[in-house]
Amino acid sequence: MPFKELDRHAMRFKPLRERKNKVHIEQDHVPPTAKPKPLGDNGMKVVRETVERLVTAREKKRSRMLTFGAHSIKNGLAPVFTKLIEDGWITHLATNGAGIIHDWEFAFQGHSSEDVRANVTRGEFGVWDETGFYINLAILIGAYQGLGYGESVGALVEKEGLQIPSEETLKYTITESLDTDPEQAASAADVLKQVRAFELEPGWMKVAHPYKKFGLQSAAYRLKVPFTGHPMIGHDIIYVHPMNHCAAIGRAAQRDFLAYANNVSNLNDGVYISIGSAVMSPMIFEKSLSMSQNLAIQQDWHIDTHYMVIVDLAESHWDWSQGEPPDTNPDYYLRYNKTFARMGGTMRYMSADNRDFLLTLVQELDKL
Repeated sequence: MPFKELDRHAMRFKPLRERKNKVHIEQDHVPPTAKPKPLGDNGMKVVRETVERLVTAREKKRSRMLTFGAHSIKNGLAPVFTKLIEDGWITHLATNGAGIIHDWEFAFQGHSSEDVRANVTRGEFGVWDETGFYINLAILIGAYQGLGYGESVGALVEKEGLQIPSEETLKYTITESLDTDPEQAASAADVLKQVRAFELEPGWMKVAHPYKKFGLQSAAYRLKVPFTGHPMIGHDIIYVHPMNHCAAIGRAAQRDFLAYANNVSNLNDGVYISIGSAVMSPMIFEKSLSMSQNLAIQQDWHIDTHYMVIVDLAESHWDWSQGEPPDTNPDYYLRYNKTFARMGGTMRYMSADNRDFLLTLVQELDKL
């Protein structure tokens, strides 16, 4: 007997403007010129080494990847990330589903970050119409257009709207593509399902983003720098909304994962920076590196000279240059950082606030 699904269409959603938020981007954003707290001698040593490695990687046209958790966005650091890609120091950005959402909400309404505990009790956590509707629709349309997860949302913000295809166009695409391009036919069917469910009018749907100058995804889209999203089904508030269609999420996120893995394959003499992402970053990195090594070995070479900087608040007393700590080490709770220690290359672990590390890095790069 089939299991019963919860009916999201029966839920009551509220306008996003009614939500109380903790962070207001106009007053809380961090400009690249803000003064960071001192990182100490060891911290500065790591930053300066990172600067040297970034210079070498850029000269050799190697990947310079920056992966981060949602707090970096929620803490107002998008302008600092934007400067790094504008100046050509970073060639790939990656975050989780929550990072995508906070960045979009800042661009759309200028504030984000709700009170989870209070809103869960009231049955209101994540039950905000615009966030669920527009982000899911952007990914749905983006997947149909061949875009990735982060790219789809970045296009929505930068263009301030979406092109909704007609039912006739979608039905034609399904019929004509079924034999030649089943993936395109399936993505058109996904869009058709939601167009009908929400009675969407074909044509241009204008969606104003008055604060898009604070949007990192739109900046990456404009500058043609990959910004990949790496979500987990059910982890983010957009899954609450009936516009959510996980088949489209999967299509877009698969493209992002493979784009990420492709940049990992160019990481010899490159730089990988992971900030405040203790789970997503090491997990996708290890699979991507294994895939890349598999292909490299077939061509008689190996990825060995990559440089990794792992920044988190958790203190560590282990010398990570010695590899992964034993399970009896008191730092074993930093288990995901053990993953990076297994990945070869050069690894530096740094206990610091993401704000202070990024500001110091940007300002040291500006001295060149």
